[in-house]
This record gives sequence, C-alpha cells and structure tokens, in this order.
Amino acid sequence: MATSHSTSSHIASESIAPYAIDTGARAVKLFRNGANQAVRIPKEFELAGTQALMHREGTRLILELVPDKPKKGTAAALLAALESMKDWEPITEEFPDVDAGLLPLDDIDFGEDNK
Repeated sequence: MATSHSTSSHIASESIAPYAIDTGARAVKLFRNGANQAVRIPKEFELAGTQALMHREGTRLILELVPDKPKKGTAAALLAALESMKDWEPITEEFPDVDAGLLPLDDIDFGEDNK
C-alpha cells in the first residue's frame, strides 16, 4: 500500500525522473560496510544510472540521480558540450596574426597541364 507523505519541507522538482512514483515510506536496516554506514535500496526505490549525489536536510538523507555522461563521439555528447558552452562570454580579443614577420609564400608551379 503506497501512502503519500506531504510535509512543508517537500519541494517539487523538474529533475525527478519520469519513472519515479510516490511509493511511500519503507523501513530499511542500516548496516556497516567497512568504515561506511550503508543501506540496501529496495527495488521500488532504485535509481537508473551509476552515480548519485547525496546531501542532508535535517534528519533526511536525499539521493539525487546524476545522469550518465553521453558516450564520446556521439550526437548526444556534442549536444551536451554545446549546452555547457551556451553561457560562455564571447571572445573579444583579436585573433593574433600568426604570419606576421614571415616571408611571402612562393607561387607553386603545377606545370603546363594545370593552366
């Protein structure tokens, strides 16, 4: 039976994954894993992906999915790179004259056939 727990500290977010549904609370056991405290995440609370961010709000621990980076060389990776550059300031400095001080290039003779 799923129950909804609403509190004044509950904040709706657009970053909630479309598969996330309100499953209600479920008791879990905390245990030690070496020097770390751990908890097994029940199937109905699993996050898709391989990384998450954890932060504390009072007595609550919040886990948020970190989307996996797209594979290098894909259109999704290009889109992500372009998205990350959208807030960059334009470059206002003039491009340096890399040919300054060089002798002029010689004309290339391709022979009579290429006239």
